[in-house]
Amino acid sequence: MLNAIDNGVLAVSNILYQPWFVPLILIVGGIYLTVRCGFLQVGMFREACMVISEKPHEGGVSSFGALMVSTASRVGTGNIIGVSTAIICGGPGAIFWMWVTAFFGGASAFVESTLAQIYKRRDDDGTFKGGPAFYMRDALGQRWLGVIFSILIIFTYMVGYNMLAAYNTQSTFAAFSFYKEGVTPAIIGVVMAVLFGVIVLGGAKRLIHVTEVLVPVMGIMYVLVSLIVLVINIPNLGHMFGMIFSSAFDFEAIFGGFAGSCIMYGVKRGLYSNEAGMGSAPNAAARADVSHPAKQGLVQMLSVFIDTLLICTATAFMCMSTKVDANVYNLDDGPNAAGYVQDSLASVFGAFGPAFIAIAMCLFAFTTLIGNYSYCEGCYEFIIGREASKGELTVMRIIAALLVFVGAIASAGLVWDIADMMQGLMVVTNVPTIIILGSIAFKCLDDYKKQMKQGINPIFKAESIGLKGKTDHWN
Repeated sequence: MLNAIDNGVLAVSNILYQPWFVPLILIVGGIYLTVRCGFLQVGMFREACMVISEKPHEGGVSSFGALMVSTASRVGTGNIIGVSTAIICGGPGAIFWMWVTAFFGGASAFVESTLAQIYKRRDDDGTFKGGPAFYMRDALGQRWLGVIFSILIIFTYMVGYNMLAAYNTQSTFAAFSFYKEGVTPAIIGVVMAVLFGVIVLGGAKRLIHVTEVLVPVMGIMYVLVSLIVLVINIPNLGHMFGMIFSSAFDFEAIFGGFAGSCIMYGVKRGLYSNEAGMGSAPNAAARADVSHPAKQGLVQMLSVFIDTLLICTATAFMCMSTKVDANVYNLDDGPNAAGYVQDSLASVFGAFGPAFIAIAMCLFAFTTLIGNYSYCEGCYEFIIGREASKGELTVMRIIAALLVFVGAIASAGLVWDIADMMQGLMVVTNVPTIIILGSIAFKCLDDYKKQMKQGINPIFKAESIGLKGKTDHWN
């Protein structure tokens, strides 16, 4: 049964990741939005760092809080296991293409999150909600598309990504002598499911408070350890960069087998890591209480850079600066991605290396699980067209916890294939939408820049870009 499901999922995924489909839409779409936004990834990077500190109104979600929820989803097991898998299967050049995906994805993240802010709605309790489903309904006038997209988000995050996070976490414990196949994954799965259930049953506010603390601490610790590894392996850095760039531009090898090339793995794992263009982070961005939609767009652009250009690069350099051979970990039954990272650190720190990765994975996975799930309840309410009852949400949270357990005991092939397929379907739904609606975000950006030049704190009014009466909060 599971083999039949995996074969079907893999067949769809293989179609999605042909060079003319998801890679084309994602990269070309990102390039177009980058040009139209005037390369804001470079020109407004400093501004993006500054707007994080904006304070919300009493009871509202801060810009920093929304950043941490979206970063909790982005910064996760993909930053360790995803990067390791890309290097093993696609070669060192996959890292370069992850950087490319992230750079142009920064513009996609800005546009989708700005649109989510413009078309957000105020809840009865004074907080905000929104996301791609809302701008598909209110800007495009296609509620049916918003419903489809909401279903995709639930299946991607509650099923695909959370199962994968659970599997990746338990796989790091295979390096220890106490690990017993079939038993240890189940025990870890139970522990993760229970902890996850305790948090999500506490509601969305608790999700934000937990991630605000864990995400920065986790990220800083991880980068510091990677810097120590780099300093110790300074003599190897020239060879490392040589491998990355020579592999990235080996076009004969790339087009000789595109499905297994560095470009494909760079796109797949880059997308899995930073999610730019998928339409996930806008669900968190819409919650932020800011004076201008472009502010949260800039913050979400920054989140992509934190994820890929900082955390993912830390993993890549940490592994490739050592003399551990990635090819050894490309096994017949799938890549031993956790083993590659753990052995790389063990070559520097000894027994501390594998233990640190296991601990880091637990923290990464925990924030990923709750960050991912935080998108799903709002999407469920959009589908049913009303506020979900307490009973419905309780059932949904219990199912989500059970799926965490299932992911821990599932096969590597199944969880990776489901995640790849679902994220591809989200891209082909959301990126064309934000390209169509892009002019609204461009006008919003121009309005923001105009007010900045006047030396005032930008405050947005829908009528200033011709949207009077078409939004809920900005009229």
